[in-house]
Amino acid sequence: MKGRSAIVTGGARGLGRAIVRKFLEQGARVSIWDRDEDAARECAEALSDIGPTHSCTVDITSPEEVAEAMASTRKTLGDVSILVCNAAIAGPQVPSHDLSVKDWKQVMDVNVTGTLLCCQAVIPDMVSRNYGRIVTLGSVAGKEAGPLIAAYAASKAAVISLTKTLGRELATTGVTVNCVAPGAIRTRIFDDWSDSFVQDLLAKIPMNRFGTPEELAELVAFVASRKASFSTGATFDMSGGRADY
Repeated sequence: MKGRSAIVTGGARGLGRAIVRKFLEQGARVSIWDRDEDAARECAEALSDIGPTHSCTVDITSPEEVAEAMASTRKTLGDVSILVCNAAIAGPQVPSHDLSVKDWKQVMDVNVTGTLLCCQAVIPDMVSRNYGRIVTLGSVAGKEAGPLIAAYAASKAAVISLTKTLGRELATTGVTVNCVAPGAIRTRIFDDWSDSFVQDLLAKIPMNRFGTPEELAELVAFVASRKASFSTGATFDMSGGRADY
């Protein structure tokens, strides 16, 4: 990754922050996109001793804000070669028949539309340079039934499908588009779920533990590297043995 510029959405905390750190350690320049201005700035400042950082306050559901963030990133870090679409929200934990349309739309807007808008922002430049790495963050919940998290599970299934479509569309351009689909990794997203639901998640993992942000960052870094040159439209699982297909 040395000399490459990368964007990590939702990069200020949790999984995103671990990915930002890993990219910096591998020599990339990283722009942290997050809707929390203070958190994005703090992350950029805290990790700047590892490598060049840049922060943008951006609502990824807004085409205008995405375009502004892209222009700012390009001006500061140069051409963007890597995009990690990590920003997501969990939505409510309720039976599907009790899920409000408002909550459904919010999860879909952030997790799916936001991913699409960020991809659209970087693809033209990547194609013009015949090189790019786009990594989306799916979930094992997008590959199997997700009781009580209908909006989140459906949104992650949509992200996996979008990744496959983009991978096919860009297959001859030098731009790869792949999805990393983790199982349960303990971050603040767990705050939206009950203890009993979290324990049910743990019971489904053959390794009998949750993954760590650092483990996820290692896999994302490989998929985003030059070495991952013959995979596109693929889904890389990281679920402690839960997903075995």
